[in-house]
Parts: sequence; structure tokens; C-alpha cells
Amino acid sequence: MPTSKEEIRRKYNLTEEEFDTIVALALRPTCEHCNKALPPDSLEARICSFECTFCATCVAEVVGNVCPNCGGGFAPRPIRPSRNWRNGNYLGAFPAPSTPKHKPVDAATHASFSAGIREFAPEKR
Repeated sequence: MPTSKEEIRRKYNLTEEEFDTIVALALRPTCEHCNKALPPDSLEARICSFECTFCATCVAEVVGNVCPNCGGGFAPRPIRPSRNWRNGNYLGAFPAPSTPKHKPVDAATHASFSAGIREFAPEKR
């Protein structure tokens, strides 16, 4: 299995630009749990390392900073620049998708899943 950027580019015959487009943050448009709109410039968006996307309220009050999909913690989602400040790396060149990923968290299932994980800080999971 390829592990470096160069190995992946060679395996799939991608240019550096194509690779960068594929690995750009997805900037999902809504919270996976409550479906609240999270536009690209939202300060409320939170993501885990797999880009599962939730609003700050759901991270704090529903999932307790434990991603229901992977068990990781959450961090504020970066804001993609809206202007082309340099090298074409901006929202116009790498737009946010419009398809939501809405899959509400089942409270009982999440409580069971996160019970043994919650006690560890996200960087220790």
C-alpha cells in the first residue's frame, strides 16, 4: 500500500495539483447530527481527523467530544480563504461540497461506545 504523497501520485497517475484537490478538506455543509448549516466560513464547525463534521453545540452537548464514527476528538474546522491570496488555494478553486452527510447520533449507542473512551484526552485515544 502506498504511504507517501509521491507513491500515491505515481500509483494513481495524479499530478500534484490533482492530488492536492483530492486531499483538500471536504468542508461538509452541515452538522452530521442536527443538520445545522455549516458554511465554509462557519466558526461553529468542528471536525475530527477523518473530517467527520459536527457543530460546536453537538460536539459539546451530544457526543461529548468523542466522534461517534471513529472515537477521536474534535477541533475547530479551518476557514478556507475566500480570496486567491496565493497559488490558487482558495474557496473558488476548491469549493465546498453541497451534499450533506446527515446521520443523527443515537444517544444510547453513543453512550455505550464512548464510555471507555471519554476518560482519555483526544490526543491519548
